[in-house]
Formats: sequence, structure tokens, C-alpha cells
Amino acid sequence: MKLVKKLVVTVAIVAAALVSQAYASTYAKTKYPIVLVHGLFGFDDVLFVDYFYKVPHKLSRNGAEVYVAQVSPANSSEVRGEQLLAYIDEVLALSGAQKVNLIGHSHGGPTARYAASVAPDKVASVSSVAGVNWGSKVADQLRNAIAEDSFQEGAASVVVDAFANIIEIASGSDPRDKPTDSIAAMDSLSTTGSIAFNRKYPEGMPSAYCRNDGKMLAENGVYYFSWSGARTFTNALDIADPFLAITGTAFNEANDGLVSTCSSHLGKVLKDNYKMNHLDEVNQSFGITHWFETNPVDVFVNQANRLKNLGL
Repeated sequence: MKLVKKLVVTVAIVAAALVSQAYASTYAKTKYPIVLVHGLFGFDDVLFVDYFYKVPHKLSRNGAEVYVAQVSPANSSEVRGEQLLAYIDEVLALSGAQKVNLIGHSHGGPTARYAASVAPDKVASVSSVAGVNWGSKVADQLRNAIAEDSFQEGAASVVVDAFANIIEIASGSDPRDKPTDSIAAMDSLSTTGSIAFNRKYPEGMPSAYCRNDGKMLAENGVYYFSWSGARTFTNALDIADPFLAITGTAFNEANDGLVSTCSSHLGKVLKDNYKMNHLDEVNQSFGITHWFETNPVDVFVNQANRLKNLGL
């Protein structure tokens, strides 16, 4: 009798494991491939470290077809957007899919928005993670500190562009294919530049700053979502947190160290006050995030499930 009970328990455990595995394998299986779009000074991977740390792997394990776009680490939203469009064409040709789901972090948000606005027939959804949709006070302060066409601007451009090129080379990309322009990037990320961008590509944007009335399904047929963090210092073990705590002082409102909560709003705002800073949102540095907050990787997986349930 004990042997029979033991066998029943064993079978039940195995069955539960198989059900769990089957569920996990399709939980994030969207109809269209997911394309992750990095932000300023971003990359695919450098020295085997993903920009979206562990995110592609977890999405793939849960059934998603995932690609990580390579666009210029520093350039205008429009230039990066054109690069993204070229990458999307490669993904569509490789996968045989008709559309993609774009998930962009930071400057990757406006980059993805540009692609969706210009080619909505190729984009099913745009998910903006701490997207710089209304500009960043940090970019504003930098712009104000460096006069246009000045010697300081030229010198800063040379140094920062060189840094961006090093990132490209380290990630296996050729800077000649994806040129850098740090001044254009700074202008795009400023409040003035962002507002001008929004006039041209308004899909999913709320009616005013800090409003939460952006359309989830825009007139161009693309779905828009957003989420972001609202903390700067989240883990004493993360060496990047003190830097973000300093940059966060540029704001007089809730922010993640580089982007304000209000600036992140786009389409359906899923949550704008995670205990995450700008790096935590993509599970950096190396997964050192707030101990009492949702795992950032799981936020991406849950969003993929949301897209799946919408038939995207």
C-alpha cells in the first residue's frame, strides 16, 4: 500500500512538473517576434553581458521568439529609428512573420515609436520601458551647460562619440555602419527635442505631460504600452546606484535617475512606480536590483504574455 501511494505521489509530481514546463514554454509565445531596442550607449551584448540582462533568455524559455536590435548607441531618434526599420526588415525576412512587437528601453522608446509611426504595417505593438517620451531633465542640463556650436560642444562630441564607438566595436558592430552623433542624441532626449518629435510622431502619447490618457490602440493600428521605475538608489551593492542618485537630483518629481515617471507615460501605462532605477528596469547591473520588488525580467515576460493574450 505504501508503495502504491509513493508511486501515485511520484506520478503526480512528474505530471505537475510536465504541466508547469508546458505552461512555461508557451507563456510568452507571442504571435509576432519580440524585438528589444536598447537605449543611449546601449548594445546587444559586450563581453557576453546582455544589455537586457537575462531578459532574452527568459523570454525564449517561455516560448517567445526574441531578437535584440543593434542601432547606434548615440544618435537622434530618427536616425536610430531608420536603423531599427532596417533591422525589422531583417527579422521579418528571417522569421517569416508579418510584424514585430517592439520593446524599447530609455531612448529605445522613441526609437521604437518612430519605426511604428513610419511603418505601422510592420509593427504590432510598442512597449516603452522608461522611455524618454517627454524629454529628460538630465539632457536639458547638459544642453544648457554646453553652448551650441562652441568649442566645448565640439570637444565633448569627440570624446563621447569615441566612447560610443568603443561600445559598438566591443559588441561586434561596425561604427561605420551605425554612425554616432552624441549631440544629436542629447538634443533628441531634451524636452525641446522630445516635444518636437512628439508633434511628428504622436501615436500613443498622452494629451499633456504627466497625463495618463494615451491610447492603447492608436489610429495607426499599433498597440502602445509603458512602464517605468520611480527610485534612484535601490541596492547598496550596485555600484551604479550612487551615480543615478546624483543624476536624479536634476528632477523635482519622481524619477528613476534619468527619466521622470511622467515622461515615461505612453499608451496604456502598466505601472510607473516600480522600485527600480534606470538600470534596474533592464535587470542591470548584473541583476542587482531592489530586494523587495518584482524581478525586472519577469516584468518583460508578463508583458509578452499580455501581448500573446491580445493576439499579438
